[in-house]
Amino acid sequence: MEVLWYLTGPDGHYPWRPDGARQLTYPYFQQLARAVDHLGFTGALLATGSHDAWVQGSSLIPFTDNFQHLIAAHPQFLSPTLLAKMITTFDQFSRGRLRVNIVNGDATLMAQYGVHLNHDERYAFTDEYLTVLNRLLRGETVTFKGKYVHVVDAGVPLPPQQLPRPPLWFGGSSPAAHQVAAKHIDTYLSWGETPAQFAAKVKEVRALAREYGRADQIRFGVRLYVIVRETEEAAWAAAQDLYDHMDEKSIEGAQAYVRGIDSVGQQRMSALHAGGRKPADLRELEIEPNLWAGIGLVRHGPGTALVGSTKQVLAKIQEYRDAGADVLIVSGMPLLEEAYRFGELVLPHLPVERKQDQSIKSAWTKERDTAWKK
Repeated sequence: MEVLWYLTGPDGHYPWRPDGARQLTYPYFQQLARAVDHLGFTGALLATGSHDAWVQGSSLIPFTDNFQHLIAAHPQFLSPTLLAKMITTFDQFSRGRLRVNIVNGDATLMAQYGVHLNHDERYAFTDEYLTVLNRLLRGETVTFKGKYVHVVDAGVPLPPQQLPRPPLWFGGSSPAAHQVAAKHIDTYLSWGETPAQFAAKVKEVRALAREYGRADQIRFGVRLYVIVRETEEAAWAAAQDLYDHMDEKSIEGAQAYVRGIDSVGQQRMSALHAGGRKPADLRELEIEPNLWAGIGLVRHGPGTALVGSTKQVLAKIQEYRDAGADVLIVSGMPLLEEAYRFGELVLPHLPVERKQDQSIKSAWTKERDTAWKK
């Protein structure tokens, strides 16, 4: 399986509060990327955050050797032609070390960038967008006119390193999201719901993909936090320390942001912790053995954590694998220290895929360039 870490702020021991946040600098990201690379992770997710993911990822190419960059891209923010050019450039310069995470966003985030489409309209936009993007990345000259996307004689001058194109990843919990994933996407991602809930998503998306003749072409992944220690007692003590620093102001700030949000995935995450209620005992938020929803009190997006000893965390990961997960994206707080902890306690026991895709070929051979142009 592929196992990725996380490379996006905020970060720190308690990053939801000013006195627990860590300053994020370019040297720190270099240090973090080098750690993820040499510890043996497949790569890392560079998500939407305080820094632009594409600039951040590009700047880290020279500091890593095998690091696979999973970089967020919002279709509504860029023309498909420009994104195709960004993808091919990055893929060439990194020697085929790019995955693209297509992010459909939510109404609150989109409005910050001047995009005002309702939930299903965003997915209809993304459907058209990916139709064009896929063709561009395969070397076609594209003229397309849809309801949202209109390009004329669009193309990119150079091919990517990976053929037929760099992998596209995507997440979303609504029926509209599942349709887009089934039609266009290589790896479907879910936030950390229970293994049973994740298995239901896998079954639904794979069934939809079968309608497009893609049932055997789509993979599945899950995004989780992790609190792992040598013993179960130590792991829950670490979780308790985080819990003790979840103050009322931080919880209310996080919940105010997600309240009324139109993301189905966020709604499902919020339901796991009853919409922001902090019980006296943190174990009341243990939704099933070794799966804790407490992080969701102070962080929007994925809010569940694997908590336990190495053996327990590995057993829970196996449950997700049995449910259909080919990819695991994990993180802890702080990112650097917990990358080492996970890398030393858990990663050696997982069958981590580090090789580049078998489809990768030399980008600079005359035969390949000629075939791509055709």
